[in-house]
Amino acid sequence: MPTALADQACEACTSEDEPLTEAEYGPLLDDLDADVWEVVDGHHLEGTYAFDDFRDALDFTVEVGELAEAEWHHPDVHLSWGEVRIELWTHKIDGLHTSDFVMAARMDRLHEPYESG
Repeated sequence: MPTALADQACEACTSEDEPLTEAEYGPLLDDLDADVWEVVDGHHLEGTYAFDDFRDALDFTVEVGELAEAEWHHPDVHLSWGEVRIELWTHKIDGLHTSDFVMAARMDRLHEPYESG
């Protein structure tokens, strides 16, 4: 049984690595929350998480920041009332790497307790 994407290691890339192609990132994208994430211009992931209020959005933003520091993989984070938008790509290769999808899957997992249900 394959390991869940969120459980995989974030592996550092080198400047010699190539960004993922659509054929390579397509299956990884399928493992993310389809209501949140999309690939923009084949270059980066963009995801928008909804919240019931500003406090939950802020708390989630802090959790994402802690995750980013722990993994040394830093997204652009945009916080507003009831919403957090994330832009994620690997700057070293100016494109998508498997670790971007691992981070997105971990963010999906962080968001689960905030989901209304």
